[in-house]
Amino acid sequence: MKVLAKNLRFPEGPVALSDGSICFVEIAAGRVSRVHPDGRVSLVASTGGGPNGLAAGPDGALYVCNNGGFIVKDVNGECHVVHGELPADYRTGSIQRIDLETGKVSTLYTHCNDVPLTAPNDLVFDAEGGFYFTDFGKIRKRQREVGSIYYAKPDGSSIVEVAHPVANPNGIGLSPDQRTLYVAETETSRLWAYPIIRPGKVSHEGFPSPNGGHLVCGLPGYQRFDSLAVQADGNICVATLIAGAITVISPEGKVLHQVKMPEPYSTNICFGGKDRKMAYVTLSWSGQLIELEWPDAGLELNFNI
Repeated sequence: MKVLAKNLRFPEGPVALSDGSICFVEIAAGRVSRVHPDGRVSLVASTGGGPNGLAAGPDGALYVCNNGGFIVKDVNGECHVVHGELPADYRTGSIQRIDLETGKVSTLYTHCNDVPLTAPNDLVFDAEGGFYFTDFGKIRKRQREVGSIYYAKPDGSSIVEVAHPVANPNGIGLSPDQRTLYVAETETSRLWAYPIIRPGKVSHEGFPSPNGGHLVCGLPGYQRFDSLAVQADGNICVATLIAGAITVISPEGKVLHQVKMPEPYSTNICFGGKDRKMAYVTLSWSGQLIELEWPDAGLELNFNI
């Protein structure tokens, strides 16, 4: 494992760019940053709130799931989330667009009809140019909001609810044939699959699941799912908190193996490099972005920059 960047403020959402640089969010700093091949870290844009998921869109822009912000505290040099408390300026979450050339930030969505986006977390673009995203829901001192899955267009013209209720959905991805949507629930450590009927419309025949999805896999013990990435062979790589690992799961639900990481909060993974056999992982507590050789190729995303 090689450390590409350190002293980051709760990094997540890595995106591998074609020039060899990696963009990522720093949730606790309210910004999107970029580490260049020479090791230099630069500011891409200041988003405010809590930028969480990040993806490249069909127009060459970056798209951000902004959770609206949460409170963090430093514990022995590590950056920890304070659950149950919200920043004083929190209003809603949002979906934002970043012009990579100018750093201009535009807000596309804060609501779906009259329902506010409380904590958008992660997103993935389909081949049609729209994107699915998860809304984790906020955690308050005595309440935990139920999450949802949405589908939206990148021009800000349309947003629809895809599935609800979902127990704090986090990572999201598409199968290689684009026919299945995968969603990871953090607190249940469950991975769900939704057959896609058409863009923005999925099957809800997974009864008796509360969200209509088909259960792919659930992990034993106290483990928590975060973001995910899909391999070219269709296996799903889910960042697994507490265990401090990347869990590789087959579409049939078999846990193939866990790749151990240096800390319990290995939160996000993406693929890049030659043949997409380099994995980039965010270590949020220690504030690091690392790279490591991966035995299998990552799935080529629909849009790259």
